[in-house]
Amino acid sequence: MFKKIGRNDPCWCGSGIKYKHCHEAFDEKIRRIEDEGHIVPTRDLIKTPAMIDGIRESGKINTAVLDAVAAQIHAGMSTQDIDDIVAKVTADAGAIPAPLNYEGYPKSVCTSINDQICHGIPSKDVILKEGDIINVDVSTIYKGYFSDSSRMFCIGNVSPEREKLVQVTKECVEKGLEQVKPWGFLGDMGEAVHRHALANGYSVVADIGGHGVGNEFHEDPFVSYVTTRGTEMLMVPGLVFTIEPMVNAGTDEYYQDESNGWTFYTEDGKDSAQWEVTVAVTEDGYEILAH
Repeated sequence: MFKKIGRNDPCWCGSGIKYKHCHEAFDEKIRRIEDEGHIVPTRDLIKTPAMIDGIRESGKINTAVLDAVAAQIHAGMSTQDIDDIVAKVTADAGAIPAPLNYEGYPKSVCTSINDQICHGIPSKDVILKEGDIINVDVSTIYKGYFSDSSRMFCIGNVSPEREKLVQVTKECVEKGLEQVKPWGFLGDMGEAVHRHALANGYSVVADIGGHGVGNEFHEDPFVSYVTTRGTEMLMVPGLVFTIEPMVNAGTDEYYQDESNGWTFYTEDGKDSAQWEVTVAVTEDGYEILAH
């Protein structure tokens, strides 16, 4: 898994400390767990303190952008108006919206309404209406570091059914966070998310999930929310990823909009909700870097 380093050589993490006094025991523990048959992170997925500092600063901007949207979102505005807010606040902070031109994506943010699961494209022709629910998914590049988070917004008075879906989905993220601990597994987190959704009569999209993030927009590992305890990648201090379950009121089946090649919809036309945070595994738990 890891390239051999001499015990007296500088540690691979860039600390300048000899390997034997820095990450040697850490690496040996990972090797033992890998030998037991588990998936473990490679060194390129483990962020150094300096990298986490950079992701944290990016995340502060990402969170501020969502705060700006929260302060202004209302019935009667278009989703293009949301895109304009995101573009301006991001630029004013000296940052770049990560979605813009990513694999051809045309806008600075994703705005997914009601039965849209994800990747809704902002448009001046899409007007928010009283009773809508919308996910606003913001991603930021700042000084080369990436962060990613999203929130649900209820527009005016929404139905009790929609309000519950939004609340339970947020609770799913919170349940997942409770399971983010060093030397646990991503499957621990995924199972907690899935159990809470199922307990409330909902489904979780299996094929679209979270991801590693920080040095790139999307990194390994793929983060599933339909997993079981003790499976998926080992969580170690320095691993950074998103928790972003897509919870559907009905079936977990979906289809993609062929006209734009981006937006996913629920197959049965029922609502979908999503909250997202960027989280770093720490020595004793986790730190939310963007929310």
